[in-house]
Amino acid sequence: MSETQNPVICWFRWDLRLQDNPALAAASASGQPVICLYIYDDQSERLRPIGGASKWWLDKSLRKLGEDIAARGGSILLRRGEAQSILDEVISQTGANAVYWNRRYAPGERSLDETIKSGLKARGIDAKSFNGSLLTDPWTFKTGSGGHYRVFTPYWRAIQANYEAPSALPAPKTLAKPDLLGDDLGTWDLHPTRPDWSTGFAPIWSPGETGAHQRLERFLDGAVSKYDEHRNRPDIDTGTSGLSPHLRFGEISPVQVWRAVQSLLQAGKVSREGAMTFLSEIAWREFSYVLLFHQEDLAEENYNRGFDHMEWRDAPEDFDAWCKGETGFPIVDAGMRQLWQTGWMHNRVRMIVASFLTKHLLIDWRRGEKWFWDTLVDADVAANPASWQWVAGSGADAAPYFRVFNPITQGEKFDETGTYVTRYCPELMKIPKKFRYQPWEMKTEQARFTGIKLGETYPRPIVSHRLGRERALDAYAIMKQRRDAT
Repeated sequence: MSETQNPVICWFRWDLRLQDNPALAAASASGQPVICLYIYDDQSERLRPIGGASKWWLDKSLRKLGEDIAARGGSILLRRGEAQSILDEVISQTGANAVYWNRRYAPGERSLDETIKSGLKARGIDAKSFNGSLLTDPWTFKTGSGGHYRVFTPYWRAIQANYEAPSALPAPKTLAKPDLLGDDLGTWDLHPTRPDWSTGFAPIWSPGETGAHQRLERFLDGAVSKYDEHRNRPDIDTGTSGLSPHLRFGEISPVQVWRAVQSLLQAGKVSREGAMTFLSEIAWREFSYVLLFHQEDLAEENYNRGFDHMEWRDAPEDFDAWCKGETGFPIVDAGMRQLWQTGWMHNRVRMIVASFLTKHLLIDWRRGEKWFWDTLVDADVAANPASWQWVAGSGADAAPYFRVFNPITQGEKFDETGTYVTRYCPELMKIPKKFRYQPWEMKTEQARFTGIKLGETYPRPIVSHRLGRERALDAYAIMKQRRDAT
């Protein structure tokens, strides 16, 4: 690093990539040496601590980022502690006169960044922030009346009509290697031990920027054209992109995804139905950030305040059975076991298991959201609570709020071969198709032939579908009466 030039700090957060990184590109364009800094601030009361599965991903992603930076002659400076103090230390140690970063959008993150930016500027330090995580900042699009969008479909139409991806930004050719001591990543204890419950993650995930682009390329090489047909099929491995954790950690940006899909569309290399359905899912993620920006307590409070009158059950045994994948409903149990084994769950199955928890079991959606936050590698600060509220009925555009998924017919419709269920519930392998999603309907002699002993080798249902549905509808009716009476 030059002794005559003041360096600029690029502060990485949820943007762990070198390509198409606005903050990094601006820092590089300054002509000053660029110090790549990552701060693990796990103590700030303003920030929501990341869950266990996300820690696993962060560990691997930072290692890959470090390798990519080293390939350009630099090194990543890792520091653990309170962000403002760490920045002050690094500025003092290096003489840096600028700090650039990409924006974060959770309320605690925003307030912390505003405090840091104003403090830096007051001391004459150039502080600039950029959008490196979304297609557009969540305050960009307004409705005809000037408010923010509360319904997804018109928001999606607004994106299609008005959004144009900016030109791609190249990765820097060279980066600085500061003569500073950083933390050993291993001391952060991000990888689980005693026990290492993440052993099923590594075979299916490749954290890092290279892994993100490889996954996108595989998906765009044919599978995206059938996305509209296959996205609800958990038994089809290529039915979804698997990009969500890469997007969550910023190893690839939604702008890069949008640009790549649109390029193929313009060249006529993919079907419009599949491609636009896929991009609508990118837009749902954007919509979730709009909701979070305008309701900062999205993970804690009902978006639809009428649900404040909902009487949830306190049922710890039922919740524990749901978490472990021992509800007695095969599609629900397969989903929850997939989550525990791989850190991820197919989107259709996420809706099924969330509906089962909040409706069949009448357990508060916040408990499910917190479990997903801890166990998903793609646990997103906006999409996770927004999606949970949508399924529970308390969220934006969640009509009809009283819809109750039938876990039997959902399994029969979207996993008709049983490939998905038997992958994660292998004890059900010999069950005939007729009984695969309701094994309790088998007669004793039939069950004996399959090797199933309900209540022993596979649990009995913790609630019947009929009772669960009726109980949910009754609870909704009572909630509506209480809401209307206030």
